[in-house]
Amino acid sequence: MKKILKNKILVLTILSLGFFSTSCEDDTETFTATPADPITLSELPITIIELDASNPGNPAVTFNWNEADFGQPASENYSVVLSSDEAFTNPIIATSVVGTTSATLSVNELNSSSGAAGLAPFEFSTLYARIVTSIGTQNGIPVNSNTINFEVQPYFNYVFEDFYLVGNGTSANWENNNNNPPLFRDAENNNLYTYTGFFTKGGGGTDDGRFKILEVRGQWQPQWGIPAPEGSDAIEASGEIAGNPETQDNDPGRFGVLADGFYTFTINFSSDLYSLTPYNTAGATDFTSMTLQGTALGSDTAFTQSSFDTHLWYITSVNLQPGDLQIATNAGTTWAGSTSFSGVATEGGESIPVIVQDDYEVWFSDLTGDYIMIPLNL
Repeated sequence: MKKILKNKILVLTILSLGFFSTSCEDDTETFTATPADPITLSELPITIIELDASNPGNPAVTFNWNEADFGQPASENYSVVLSSDEAFTNPIIATSVVGTTSATLSVNELNSSSGAAGLAPFEFSTLYARIVTSIGTQNGIPVNSNTINFEVQPYFNYVFEDFYLVGNGTSANWENNNNNPPLFRDAENNNLYTYTGFFTKGGGGTDDGRFKILEVRGQWQPQWGIPAPEGSDAIEASGEIAGNPETQDNDPGRFGVLADGFYTFTINFSSDLYSLTPYNTAGATDFTSMTLQGTALGSDTAFTQSSFDTHLWYITSVNLQPGDLQIATNAGTTWAGSTSFSGVATEGGESIPVIVQDDYEVWFSDLTGDYIMIPLNL
């Protein structure tokens, strides 16, 4: 029995040594992907495309290319990238696909991408396209294809966001659909908004003089305020912003003023910062009437003067055609700016361009010259 046991131990020892010897050998195979040669994006059979807004779901264009080779079997990623210039200064990813060599954009998708790339509506412009090939979930080893171009006439795509005041420091009080005044969007930085006007402290308590920002009239979300929750939201002249649902699930705290007066509220959605500073109205003209006029109108249309802030003027709805606009005052002066949808008007300035027909809501501040024209149906 002892001899048999010794033999068993010897066999097990030999097998174990063989196992460890085998397991110590490095038999790992290394897979190395190499940059693929640039694929070829085929020219389009039709190079002039007029987009029709009445059929947004129809296919507009199909891109075709050959399969990329990264030297290893893997699923390749392909992104259709569009730009208004051949240098792809402002590239727009229209769509991305995996493991296939074609992609189709609908009329609406091509229209949206064209607008995002900066193409003007209702006129033919050149759009450049290329395919960016990559590999893996991190889109590694990106390689550009050749570039093709074609002509596109987009219909209008309103790409801007509008924001509205709500709160007992404003004319709307805590009502989300009470002719809430909009913020004025910067014409050059679409993430920067300001509002210069009157704010009230009301009863003077901690909860008075407060306000938030809404994205849609009639809806409480999305809404913007400060990170601190209500009850802990001290009134500060500047700080960070927070939004539900953009940055958190719960509602943000409130902005606020310490006293009745005119203030400039600035909010930057790029830096997520705000500021609220007193505005000196000394020397400001007290106008008694404002009129919208120009070739974009069938007839001159009078503004309504806000009873809460006499320097704020609005038209709730007016039909505008492509053309130009000016704002005429009871003092015999005209004000206008050079940018569509929003901007700053100056006395004797250029005409405000209207580039697409629609019913518009128009707001104007005679303190700063800020104007905004919000299409109601686009």
